[in-house]
Amino acid sequence: MHERMGVLLVNLGTPNSLSFKDVKRYLNQFLTDRRVIDLPWPLRQLLVRGVIVKRRCKESVKLYQSIWREKGSPLKIYGNQLAEKLQESLGESFQVELAMRYQKPSIREKLEKIKGIQNLMIIPLFPQYASATTGSIYQEVFEILQRWEIIPSLVSVNEFATHPYVIRAFCAVARQRPLSDYDHFVFSYHGLPERYVRKADRFNHCLKTSDCCRDLKKINHSCYAAQCVGTTKGICKELGLQKERTSHCYQSKLGKAPWLKPYTIHVIEELAKKGAKKILVFCPAFVADCLETLQEIGIEYRNEFKKMGGEELDLVDGLNATPDWVDALKRIILERSP
Repeated sequence: MHERMGVLLVNLGTPNSLSFKDVKRYLNQFLTDRRVIDLPWPLRQLLVRGVIVKRRCKESVKLYQSIWREKGSPLKIYGNQLAEKLQESLGESFQVELAMRYQKPSIREKLEKIKGIQNLMIIPLFPQYASATTGSIYQEVFEILQRWEIIPSLVSVNEFATHPYVIRAFCAVARQRPLSDYDHFVFSYHGLPERYVRKADRFNHCLKTSDCCRDLKKINHSCYAAQCVGTTKGICKELGLQKERTSHCYQSKLGKAPWLKPYTIHVIEELAKKGAKKILVFCPAFVADCLETLQEIGIEYRNEFKKMGGEELDLVDGLNATPDWVDALKRIILERSP
């Protein structure tokens, strides 16, 4: 490689602190993104600033308090560790930076830091592509770069849902648990409204049948749900998990509109009714421990499962900055480098 390459890792974001003001600022920026809530601008602003954030901000502060570390948000802590370890692994031919789509460090700040590099790779830290995550990151990057006099050569990594080394990284973390001790394995992904999936469907295929996502193929390769199923199948195959002992579902539903199903809480309720005592939950839509994994699954759903008669609900740790995850990212970067 003759030219140094910039690598921009981007995750969703996190409040800068636990103050009411910082959590409110984060929620407003996040939820007013048109790719997150796709209402017209006036309605979106009214709904988010006048209703959702007003109702949820105090509760959100409490939720973040339950997972906050001495050095701050786990998402940012692990993100910084990942960037440092990846930089060390790649060497001086690369410049690795971490940004957040919402709040700090911002995409604009980090792009300015690597301005002048001729080759730039953007890696949204989401294994599966969705307009509300990866798409939003690209839109922000492009809006910034279009004002530059010299735009670098760009490589965009859309998804890595079934990349073999990413699958291995998820499995390496899972193997830290005694897998034979569990009655059932739940694969929980961040949900999306069904209309978002339909909007991204170019072939009139999505959600037409109950098994439209069963196999990842050309007609649905860009579908978030199909990519999630592909990740689940890859992990199950690598770990040798029997299909009848696994469930695939979606969490974090917001609002009354139908979202991708089944919902994780309903799956957990059904498992408890059937007598499951010990279940292990994977969250392969997230590469780092965060509010949706540590609090929603690790605290809220664990407590609900125990109330229903279950004994233990364990959470597979995030990839965070593990050696296998660093190696997987390095391989993706080297495979895509010009």
